[in-house]
Amino acid sequence: MIEIIVVITIISLLMTAVGVYAMGVLTTSRRDVANQDIRTALTALEMFKARRGRYPSSSEGFDALVQMRALKKVPKDPWGGELTYMLVDGEPVVTSLGRDQKPGGVDEDADSSSRELDE
Repeated sequence: MIEIIVVITIISLLMTAVGVYAMGVLTTSRRDVANQDIRTALTALEMFKARRGRYPSSSEGFDALVQMRALKKVPKDPWGGELTYMLVDGEPVVTSLGRDQKPGGVDEDADSSSRELDE
C-alpha cells in the first residue's frame, strides 16, 4: 500500500513539473506568434509604402492596408486583441498589448513592439 502511495506521489510530482514547463512554453509560443504577426504587418506596411510612396498615417492605420488588399483584415494578436499601428517620426510602429490588452505589463501581459524586434 505504501508503495502505491509513493508511486502516485512521484507521478503527481512529474505531472506538475511537466505542466509548469508546458505553460512556460505556451507563454513563449504566444509571444513568438505575436512577434511574427508584427513582422507580417510590417511587411504589409512596406508594400503600402512601395505602392504609395509613404506609410499610412496613424489615423488611416491598418484600414488603409485592408483597402489596398495588402492585408485581408486588421491583424489580431494571439490573445484576440487588435495590433495597434502608429506612425512615429516617419517610421511605422506596430504593437501587441499582450494578454491583458493594456499598455505595459510583464510576462504574458507584456507588450511586444516592432521597435523591440531584431531585424
